[in-house]
Amino acid sequence: QVQLVESGGGLVQPGGSLRLSCVASGRIFRFNIMGWYRQAPGKERELVATISSGGTTNYADSVKGRFTISRDNAKNTMYLQMNSLKPEDTAVYYCNARYNINSWGQGTQVTVSS
Repeated sequence: QVQLVESGGGLVQPGGSLRLSCVASGRIFRFNIMGWYRQAPGKERELVATISSGGTTNYADSVKGRFTISRDNAKNTMYLQMNSLKPEDTAVYYCNARYNINSWGQGTQVTVSS
């Protein structure tokens, strides 16, 4: 079974930055496209950003220009650099494959508030 462990969340003021990390065991990094997802209170889980094994990225319109997704295949690790954070970015953030979804990890809480 694949294990996913997200970390790096916390409380940050609007306009601040955080870097999230996702460490995976198992075979998930065999898949070409990985992604970060988030779920805000009372809302559905949504896709935030994706990255292919070759480094091609895609972002939701709501985070485009502010977030940067990256991956280190040798370390089975994926990152999400979050800049210019807004209160509406508050959510639990998860990593997973874009396709071939595995069991979800616990996620990491990001709270943007003054």
